[in-house]
Amino acid sequence: MSNDITRIVIVGGGAAGWLTAGLLASEHIARSGRDVSVTLIESPDVKTIGVGEGTWPTMRSTLQKIGLSETEFLTECSASFKQGTKFVGWVTGDEDDAYYHPFTVPAGYSSLNLVPFWQAQKDKSSFVDAVSVQGRVCDRDLAPKQETTPEYAAVVNYAYHLDAGKFAELLHRHCTQRLGVKHILDHVTGINGKPDGDIESLTTAASGNLEGDLFIDCTGMAAMLLGKHYGVGYRDRSNILFNDSALALQVPYADLNGPIASQTLSSAQSAGWIWDIGLTTRRGIGYTYSSRHITDEAAEQELRAYVEALKGMNTESLEPRKISFSPGHREAFWHRNCVAVGMAAGFLEPLEASALVLVELAGRMISEELPVSRAVMDIVAKRYNETFLYRWDRIIDFLKLHYVLSKRSDSQYWIDNREPETIPESLQELLQLWRYQPPWHNDFSQREEIFSSASYQYVLYGMGFESAARSSAPESHSAGEAQRLFAETSQMTNKIVANLPGNRELLTKISQNPSPAHQR
Repeated sequence: MSNDITRIVIVGGGAAGWLTAGLLASEHIARSGRDVSVTLIESPDVKTIGVGEGTWPTMRSTLQKIGLSETEFLTECSASFKQGTKFVGWVTGDEDDAYYHPFTVPAGYSSLNLVPFWQAQKDKSSFVDAVSVQGRVCDRDLAPKQETTPEYAAVVNYAYHLDAGKFAELLHRHCTQRLGVKHILDHVTGINGKPDGDIESLTTAASGNLEGDLFIDCTGMAAMLLGKHYGVGYRDRSNILFNDSALALQVPYADLNGPIASQTLSSAQSAGWIWDIGLTTRRGIGYTYSSRHITDEAAEQELRAYVEALKGMNTESLEPRKISFSPGHREAFWHRNCVAVGMAAGFLEPLEASALVLVELAGRMISEELPVSRAVMDIVAKRYNETFLYRWDRIIDFLKLHYVLSKRSDSQYWIDNREPETIPESLQELLQLWRYQPPWHNDFSQREEIFSSASYQYVLYGMGFESAARSSAPESHSAGEAQRLFAETSQMTNKIVANLPGNRELLTKISQNPSPAHQR
């Protein structure tokens, strides 16, 4: 018998399953010429969790790769443009406590670190406004491009907010109708192994045995294949990231013609934080919190108070959906001929849109390194596990950074988050180093870092961190270049802000009368 890898079976739908299917099918059915089939089987009873409504800019290239029109995506998924995150109340909780983590890297980022030059004059401007136009763009609820800008192109870097349920439905239609993915709606009732330990087939309730060469577990927290069948352990990270619960609401707009925020709002609360995501038709608002520090009832009160403080809003008819999770990830993600993607691989609080970007990166790596035969699969699996263990560690470090830098002491939650034993040693070392030199390219080793040194700069200096000035004065030519970049950013900000349409304005134009630039 041939040991070629030609039959790929994905178990579970949702964004994780369908994104993975789309990436594999677009690469190996539509382009490669290999005799590869992609089959996705999902239960008719399992609904999409739908918390992951924020994305990273990588989603633009992912949608392009699978051949989706941006106009179709925006209109079908009630999607909007996202240009970063605004953190409110994370440092002190005072009324003016807010900073941005935008998607556009600092000016001159490839060649010059502007942090020491900004610190010398930081009374003049916040870090984000000194090095980027994007904070001012977000302040005004502006779009990241103009009506004539082509699909997926940008004036300033952007991602999306989306309706997760509608996104999964669009991906389902696109994958089955355009990419050749076979869809089976059925219950998996058994997993059948080979003598060597690989999975040979799945037993289904109505479709017989489904054989495959590579099985991808997208069954969410159930982790039916990797967790239950293979018993691959789960690495609990709740000693670092405390949040293990969420209450989610879908909140209608008081004014359907009002502005749509150009960023995710993340507002700190007594035992966690509230996300606020503006779609075209509604807002997705939820509270993710630590059950060790607050009761569900008290968390719901804080969430309702947040919504009721919004202009024209009330929560009488809204019932929050409760989601419980164990923050952490599998000890390995690819075992024998099974690899887990999405929540089957792990889950952390939805801070910084890390969930969907991990799905994208997983789908891409599986597709790009799809083993030709079983003989080389274990080599690919080893590389995959090393890569993703690194990525999960880096994400955990980056999320914890937001808590470590907080000065809040108004609840035990914020105090506990700064206890040294809750801070990974890798993050402690970086923070110690950054006291003397700001983050820069050498601090991270992978080609595709999810959070580069630019992201760390925005969070560190947005939250009041200070790096000691070097004893010797910066080189004069670098100082001159820094001042030029500061001035250029200021001039560019004025120009861009004056010429960009509002977020809702552009989205309405695209959906009602797409220009040639926004047609498939």
